[in-house]
Amino acid sequence: MAIWLVNGLRGLFSVLGCVMLATLLYTISTDGLPFRRDLLTPWMAATLVDFYINVVALAAWVSCKESNWVSAILWTILLVCFGSITTCAYIVLQFSKLSSESVQDAIYHVLLRNQSKNGTVEKRTFSPIVTARISFSLLGLLMLGTLIYTLLTDGSPFRKELLTPWMTATLIDFYINVVALSVWVAYKESSWISAFLWIILLICFGSITTCIYIVQQLFQLSSQDPLYLVLLNNGNRKQV
Repeated sequence: MAIWLVNGLRGLFSVLGCVMLATLLYTISTDGLPFRRDLLTPWMAATLVDFYINVVALAAWVSCKESNWVSAILWTILLVCFGSITTCAYIVLQFSKLSSESVQDAIYHVLLRNQSKNGTVEKRTFSPIVTARISFSLLGLLMLGTLIYTLLTDGSPFRKELLTPWMTATLIDFYINVVALSVWVAYKESSWISAFLWIILLICFGSITTCIYIVQQLFQLSSQDPLYLVLLNNGNRKQV
């Protein structure tokens, strides 16, 4: 079962990364570069805000995962520049690093950096739980405000003229990252019903749901707890 999960997720994100790379190359070849003012419609701007708030969440995981700030910064820059292509590459890389022993609890080992010799994850002396609560609360409010403002000023997003080639590519990029976040939510939740509901909310409301979910998880931790514990489900938290 564990091997099946590892191979399945590694295969899934390999395919998704290739899909996004092909989408990017196709869109560039057919519609030119994206760095044009005419592409920045109100709904494209809102979508980019939504996209990059999710990137912040993924970058926070990368920062917890990486053992030094140089590699964390480099991966974060790649996330900002290449979006879900980087997400998929990073996830596939982490699954490829798993040893035969760690495969038995694959998600746990993919989420966290290598364990120390005593079997526990090295803890940081500084635990910015409160800062993270405030940051993701503000990001969620930012996206909610952006959504409401764009609805009021530009109307519904469900209009055919908004679905330009670059908007389509951006949405594919966005939802591949949503897949990654959904895998984490499925791991975190104790029941498939709650996981399913959260994933539906992620699909419908994007980074607003991401922020709500992260803040909710952060409030289950003490302000003295290390930040990386938010990544783990209740069962794995007892191991560290």
